[in-house]
Amino acid sequence: MRRLGFLCMALVALVAAGCGGSGKSGSLVVGNFNPFSGGDADFGPEMVGGCAPAVRLINSAGGVLGHTLKCLAVDTRGDPADAVPAASKMIATTSNLIGVLGPSADEAQATVPVIDASKIPMFADTGEAAFDHSKYAYFYRLTPADDVKGYALAQWAHDQGYTRAATVFGSDIGAQSDVPTLVRAFEKLGGKIVSNQKIALDQSSYRTEVTQMLTSKPEVIFTEADPQTDATFLSELKQLHGLIPVISTETSLQANWLKAVQGAIGAPSLAKYVTGMQPYAPTSGPAWTAYDKALLASSAEVPKPEQWAADPYSMTYYDAVNLMALAMLAANSTKPVDFAPEIAKITRPLPSATTVYTFAQGKNALAAGKQIRYVGAGGAIAFDQWHNSAGAFEAAHSADNKVTIVGTVTAAQIAALSK
Repeated sequence: MRRLGFLCMALVALVAAGCGGSGKSGSLVVGNFNPFSGGDADFGPEMVGGCAPAVRLINSAGGVLGHTLKCLAVDTRGDPADAVPAASKMIATTSNLIGVLGPSADEAQATVPVIDASKIPMFADTGEAAFDHSKYAYFYRLTPADDVKGYALAQWAHDQGYTRAATVFGSDIGAQSDVPTLVRAFEKLGGKIVSNQKIALDQSSYRTEVTQMLTSKPEVIFTEADPQTDATFLSELKQLHGLIPVISTETSLQANWLKAVQGAIGAPSLAKYVTGMQPYAPTSGPAWTAYDKALLASSAEVPKPEQWAADPYSMTYYDAVNLMALAMLAANSTKPVDFAPEIAKITRPLPSATTVYTFAQGKNALAAGKQIRYVGAGGAIAFDQWHNSAGAFEAAHSADNKVTIVGTVTAAQIAALSK
């Protein structure tokens, strides 16, 4: 940890002068800064599922101030020790780097200071509550924090009538950050956490953990872990006792998790027992329709693009690229220090603003001298003073590559629990 801290300070000093792209020549680059390998290897492809269609539509609309855009994958490996030098290299060697998608919870604490010091806008997907009141000027977050996610899990379980719950969360930072508010909210709603397990990832067996959990007689299991871990745990639960209802974070609605767990417990059991909670993102309307069409046309960059069509994280990555591109137009500059202040401005629901749902619409409106409000594929965006935007959640069942929405937890319910 001391070595990592020293490295972080050195890198902050290195990039403090700012290494952002000036946009004087060549394509403008959006860094896709997330794990593409390791336990959270799904995160990177999910990010490309948003970046690639956004870049496709922006370039087809003539680009930004004479420049095209492109996505650059940067693998953090889900490990701060790897992510810090990866961030340094990305910033120091990437010409015309105008923004970053990420970092994730795996590496945010170590790399947000490095990216912010370089004065590059970042759209983080970390859920850590430490960033709820972020002091970083170039930090933006379009997805709910993990503390908000915990409230949604607890509320949904309460709404289904469960009063006794077990928590089974992976030992990684991202999963563990869900737990405190989940426990507090479930107890506030009158429930009881009868077993709270922090499990090591990717073990060959969890029979001991399953047996210990079953002695507490839970009615429902809350979980977030990687595909292999949850597949093994739930398979052994089915063998030893039979399945009981599971409420998970959005991880359980991602392709690799679904494939692994469906293979372990079967499609009928997956659909019957597992509910995934994800940020609400409607799969309809003009913004989503444009996103979906561009996504499906991006199969050369995005393998099996349809898997990201209903993914709220992919949608918000798409929105983030559009926000940066429109902010550059509003500022008439591709320099991050110039256009970053415009990002929040073009999401405000002002009476005089023209609502736009695509980059092309926004470009045309700005060219006509209009003030715009961008509403994206992930829905309306409402940044607070710390550049966080969050809303409602939806509950979904999934099996055989089909996601079915079964209900919602409203923003008002979450706000009540957070008091």
